[in-house]
Amino acid sequence: MTTLLDEFTWRGLIYDATEGLADALARERVTAYIGFDPTASSLHVGSLLMMMALARLQRFGHAPIAIVGGGTGMIGDPSGKSSERVLLSPDVLEANLAGIREQLERFLDFGSLQTAPIPNPARLVDNADWLTAIDLMSFLRDTGKHFTVNYLLAKESVKRRLESEEGISYTEFSYLLLQAYDFLQLFDRYNCTLQLGGSDQWGNITAGIDLIRKLRARKAHGLVMPLVTTASGVKFGKSETGTVWLDPKRTSAFKFYQFWLNTEDRDVLTYLKYFTFLERAAVEDLERAARTAPEKREAQRVLAREVTALVHGRDQVARAEHASSVLFGEDIGTLDAEEVLAVFEDVPSSAVSANEFAGNGLGVVDLLARVQLAPSKSEARRLVQSGGVYVNNRRISDPNTRLRRDQAIGGRLFVVRKGQKQNHIVRLT
Repeated sequence: MTTLLDEFTWRGLIYDATEGLADALARERVTAYIGFDPTASSLHVGSLLMMMALARLQRFGHAPIAIVGGGTGMIGDPSGKSSERVLLSPDVLEANLAGIREQLERFLDFGSLQTAPIPNPARLVDNADWLTAIDLMSFLRDTGKHFTVNYLLAKESVKRRLESEEGISYTEFSYLLLQAYDFLQLFDRYNCTLQLGGSDQWGNITAGIDLIRKLRARKAHGLVMPLVTTASGVKFGKSETGTVWLDPKRTSAFKFYQFWLNTEDRDVLTYLKYFTFLERAAVEDLERAARTAPEKREAQRVLAREVTALVHGRDQVARAEHASSVLFGEDIGTLDAEEVLAVFEDVPSSAVSANEFAGNGLGVVDLLARVQLAPSKSEARRLVQSGGVYVNNRRISDPNTRLRRDQAIGGRLFVVRKGQKQNHIVRLT
């Protein structure tokens, strides 16, 4: 029978783990937690690996805790950071926590009165419940005395910051103690004996394990997963337009789907293992398809479909796939203006008087310069001649081409594209 660690292993999710974890997971139902950073009102795709890890853990019968750092979020974790973050006010933190709770509920079963009870419901806790209540003297006496300065200075996250020009404030220097105290509190409150995180969290996790051993004489465990990067070295979670958020108000379902659809061939199999619940046989089938017919990009399509469904729902997958077919097809002129605007809701737009498209129309070179898809008319002319300009998904190769109002979609819109990805909506007013 496949165990949780077997599952994590074949998916490539184990970077390091404490000795004896396999036995603990096989022997009992383990309660485990992962912390989520509340610095924004939405999580982003960089958080998905951790969300999926908790969901996998729950599916294997263990009990997950998602802890949102309402307390530590006021301080900031120095791990992987080159400078100190701006501290958040309580009001901003509360708004951020509400958005994160909603997103976690799509992945974890918290149980409810309306459904049959489950033996391992997820919990959502806020470390502000205990961190904001503890006084400094008690914290120094009961927690601080168990950590030497030498121990803290040896941690990689602290060493990197000490070597930087920015240095590290006492505020962030204390973060490791706070996270260790979190682990102790969860151990006492919920018998939580496992913390998971990214590989950059190993020092913070082992500090909590040490604190539980010293104060409770019990064994706790840690498991860290690889930090996700792309094969080309680009930080995962960024697109050409910035961070890819889970909140559709920040990143539309269509753009979210496109982010995964554009995954490089070298990354797609890793992401299928990391970010979907597909079984091993299904992933191996997609691996063969990617190897024998990479031009069909079947693995990327399945990846985009699966992850978008998890985050936004199956109905949004259908809308995104339809929008995608329109985006790269030649039948965009068959849609009405409102449908086109829905597809391109995040695309920059410009308003141009409809009168300029009357009679012989407006020259495509003039239009490109007007909406700043080219820095000058001469550059716009060269762009057209090189075949890099499309209007309503049709390539324009003659720089003398003029656009008339009756060619506009619904008499209201032109979709102008530079290259393969840079779209611009021209609204006739």
